[in-house]
Amino acid sequence: MAELEYDGFTPEEAAVINRLDRSRLPRHLAVIMDGNGRWATQRSLPRVLGHHAGVETVRFMITACHSLGIPYLTLYSFSTENWKRPEAEVQALMALIEGQLRNELVTMDRKGVYVRHLGRREGLPDSLLQTLDDCEAQTRHNTALTLSFAINYSGRAELLDAVKRLARAGHDAASLTEEDITGAMYLPAHPDPDLVIRTAGEMRMSNFMLWEAAYAEFWSTPAFWPEFRAPQLLAALEEYLRRTRKYGGVTS
Repeated sequence: MAELEYDGFTPEEAAVINRLDRSRLPRHLAVIMDGNGRWATQRSLPRVLGHHAGVETVRFMITACHSLGIPYLTLYSFSTENWKRPEAEVQALMALIEGQLRNELVTMDRKGVYVRHLGRREGLPDSLLQTLDDCEAQTRHNTALTLSFAINYSGRAELLDAVKRLARAGHDAASLTEEDITGAMYLPAHPDPDLVIRTAGEMRMSNFMLWEAAYAEFWSTPAFWPEFRAPQLLAALEEYLRRTRKYGGVTS
């Protein structure tokens, strides 16, 4: 395989990547971004500044996946449970997401990134919904990387919405298949995630892509999201390549 045209990696990091079997890297990488608030608290900063710091890691991940040829990246940005946080923090986070999407749209479009929204629209600010729609419309023809932001997302809510969608369409419950349910999910054309990364040392899925990630590999790092960079990403990918994915079967 040709050497990586690295963007966002040091030459030393690119050398590590060039030793990997890049043909076996995850097709779909999903990330539970955790630890922004704790990163800020440890530095005696307001929690919202942790979210601002996390934006740099989002930029890094987009560039890294683009360079590595990973075609799908999903970022768990705001769960349905996150509405329980202080109102000021929620409002600041919504404004941050909206502002960064608009600020980065030209760059993402130039890189060939297709921007998608994963989650319920109900409850999100109208201006954020308009921004998400604008981003998707402008980038829908891009094919280098499909970047999905899970905003107002819950794995259980997605399953519930899928079942309701099938019921409204008149499907007979007795004849439903897994393919029917997959087809009723929010983004049914996307492949299931191969690798789920979680930052800040937590070891749970937190209601994230429960249907799609049934056979995903899971990797956790103690690094907070604002600290996540190439060393952690490369460690996750190296570990992923060491694993044998059996999908409930056996290997010879």
